[in-house]
Amino acid sequence: QVQLVESGGGLVQAGGSLRLSCAASGSILSVNAMTWYRQAPGKQRELVAEIAGDGRTHYADSVKGRFTISRGNAVNTVYLQMNSLKPEDTAVYLCNAAVRGSPLSGVQEYWGQGTQVTVSS
Repeated sequence: QVQLVESGGGLVQAGGSLRLSCAASGSILSVNAMTWYRQAPGKQRELVAEIAGDGRTHYADSVKGRFTISRGNAVNTVYLQMNSLKPEDTAVYLCNAAVRGSPLSGVQEYWGQGTQVTVSS
């Protein structure tokens, strides 16, 4: 029983910044990885950034140098700092977490409901 809640989305002008947050709660023993995806109307969902339990990160080429994924001080929290935003970044951003809920369970993935990011030109 794990719940993910995203926050931080909104309307921003091109060139501006937003910081998205994703907090996982519930029966969590450990989080193996957390990932940000995004999906715009009429387009396929794409991976934006991910961070593994050991801190290893990966970014989509389209956001390298502009976005930064990081772990928060709070347990099971991840952030996505988005700078130099472009209209093409407009999408619903969704958080995904790979979670181990108990010592006897395997790793399962959970999704948040998403937060809207709109970048105006």
